[in-house]
Amino acid sequence: MNARARFILSVVILGLLMTGPFLITALLIWVSAKPVEQELLIQLIVPHLSLGALMTTFGFVVGLLVIRYLFRQYVQGLLKMAENLHLMLSANRDFRVAPEGPPEVRLLAEATNALAQQRDGLMDDVEAQIAAAKASVEDEKNRLAALMSELAQAVVVCNLDGRILLYNSRARLQFKALARGGTSAVGGALIGLGRSIFSILERNQIDHALEVVRQRLDKDAAASIANFITTTRGGQLLRVQLVPVLSASADSQLRQMTGYVLTVENITRSLEQESRRDQVLQSLTDGSRGSLANIRVAVGNLMDYPDMEPEIRERFVGIIGDEVLRMSQRLDLTMNEFADSLKTRWPLEDVLGMDIIAAAQRRIEQQLRLVTKTEEIDDTLWLRAESFSLVFSICFLAFRLVEHYQIKELRFRLQPFGRLAYLDLIWAGHAMSSETFYTWENDAMQVGTENSPLSLRDVIDRHGGEIWYDREKAAHRGYFRFVLPVAVPESMTSGGMIEDTGERPEYYDFDLFHFRDRSIDLDRPLSELAYTVFDTETTGLEPASGDEIIQIGAVRIVNGRLLRNENFDHLVDPERLLRPEGIPIHGITDDMVRGQPNIDAVLPAFHDFCSDTVLVAHNAAFDMRFLQIKEQRSGVVFSQPVLDTLLLSGVLHPNQESHQLDSIAERLGIRIDGRHNALGDATATGEVFLKMLPLLAQKGIVTLRQALEAAEKTYFARVKY
Repeated sequence: MNARARFILSVVILGLLMTGPFLITALLIWVSAKPVEQELLIQLIVPHLSLGALMTTFGFVVGLLVIRYLFRQYVQGLLKMAENLHLMLSANRDFRVAPEGPPEVRLLAEATNALAQQRDGLMDDVEAQIAAAKASVEDEKNRLAALMSELAQAVVVCNLDGRILLYNSRARLQFKALARGGTSAVGGALIGLGRSIFSILERNQIDHALEVVRQRLDKDAAASIANFITTTRGGQLLRVQLVPVLSASADSQLRQMTGYVLTVENITRSLEQESRRDQVLQSLTDGSRGSLANIRVAVGNLMDYPDMEPEIRERFVGIIGDEVLRMSQRLDLTMNEFADSLKTRWPLEDVLGMDIIAAAQRRIEQQLRLVTKTEEIDDTLWLRAESFSLVFSICFLAFRLVEHYQIKELRFRLQPFGRLAYLDLIWAGHAMSSETFYTWENDAMQVGTENSPLSLRDVIDRHGGEIWYDREKAAHRGYFRFVLPVAVPESMTSGGMIEDTGERPEYYDFDLFHFRDRSIDLDRPLSELAYTVFDTETTGLEPASGDEIIQIGAVRIVNGRLLRNENFDHLVDPERLLRPEGIPIHGITDDMVRGQPNIDAVLPAFHDFCSDTVLVAHNAAFDMRFLQIKEQRSGVVFSQPVLDTLLLSGVLHPNQESHQLDSIAERLGIRIDGRHNALGDATATGEVFLKMLPLLAQKGIVTLRQALEAAEKTYFARVKY
């Protein structure tokens, strides 16, 4: 029974105690009296009933006031003290119970504070011992952080679901060029702990690289790594290397891949330099050949005819001078203009030919339901290739064969031919025309719903190879032949295998390695969810009357940590003048917001930032109302669950007088930096929310569904905007 119900019960009991004995006594006398006596009683009592009722009412009011005083001093006072004790135990060690109320309650508060002081002394000793024990671990972490910050390459560590567990500052800068969707409009990059790497890099490229690594792990290959190339929106070329993170099992046969490390290198400049060098050579060679021929003829004539007439000699000398000048001008022009017609070349990696065929077989069988077989395979043959584009090209040809000729089986053949390799795709069926093959060769490739901007000819040219169509007339079979360069990887020379000692360095023991990608489940524990804590600053308090958002600030909470560096902080042009009375509060002026992105540009970016997370805000109904009003205009809908620290405070501390953010922060021992700044308030709200989680758990509120249901029952949930 809650405090309010107990108070009502006390009032009812008081009324019964004051009127019950009198009524029962009067009833007994009335029943035992004779009629004459009853008439006499009526004559004596009725004239004085008003006075009796007045005295009874007066006594009831006095008793009610006494009960109310005692209830507030002892019942509500002790309940408030209990809430403060929970704060002291779970959220704010420095909090102390204020000695107030009657003497007995004050003595209890003083004794409680004394016990808290003793507890703090013991906890300080324990924390000092823990800090000493963790010092070496922290040193290793700091060395790792310093090492990663100095790396010229971008490093990202992910679990098997593609969730980012670790990244360095170079990765944040590198991936800014890869930001997609609304985030790119405000210059952000969606890289952060717990986020998906697939929002930055193509999933199919990662999956293909993982497949290559698994094949090499199964074969105990020396280099269980994979490489691929990706292009940014701005045309930058990145080389990505994927290295597996293996479980720490003592038996190397039982070690499983639990994640992977991506190292990213921008190779655009080096490729441009190589291309420029090649083009300089080609331009100078082609352009100078004619001039050198003319000079050689002129010099030959001068040497063969020493007695030639002066005019003719002068003409030959003039030819030499003109050609030398022309060559000089051509050299200058080449140096100034050759970069305008560069053709990008993709770097190739050493890959086992059998791995290419195995990857292609799996994709063809899964996507096309086409039977594949192999014949005459040299499983020791290594190719110099870009495996992703090559496998996609093979699948494209298989898709076209199924679509146009309904083939039932596709066979693979791989044989060396000097420094080249012949990779054949063989099928039985009708012959195809050279015109059809030419069309396929130059069309943009497509396999089902997957598209590539490259054509088959582009892929072949980038490999420096060739492809043709031919038939085995005796066997009534046709085949496509890929002619590709052969490679001899260094890792397979001198030994071929590297002994696995099991001493691979461990960087961190990441809890997120065991995280599995799931949609927001209302029955998941609050401690396992990712959150976006946000706040808005506005031109006023009436969203329905035309007030607009002028700033959005947000931070993320992942794995119980407030990630201050992964924040969203943007001013918004409200496209109207600010109200003068609001400027002293939030400190934002018309000049500060003029020229900033409007809400149509900022909302999609914020939506990308908080995707797949639970929203958290203080007095969330106010902020969410501003977002909901813009749904139709911007087309952006925030459909994820929302938790409100104002409502949760009402759940946790119903007996406290104030639930404003400042008051809650003070109770929990949190300092707010930058009050009435969107990012500052969002950060403070995030700290408040983290302090609330153990308090909610003490009340049995451990899942998202339970938190939402408890918040909806509070008085503050009735407030509408």
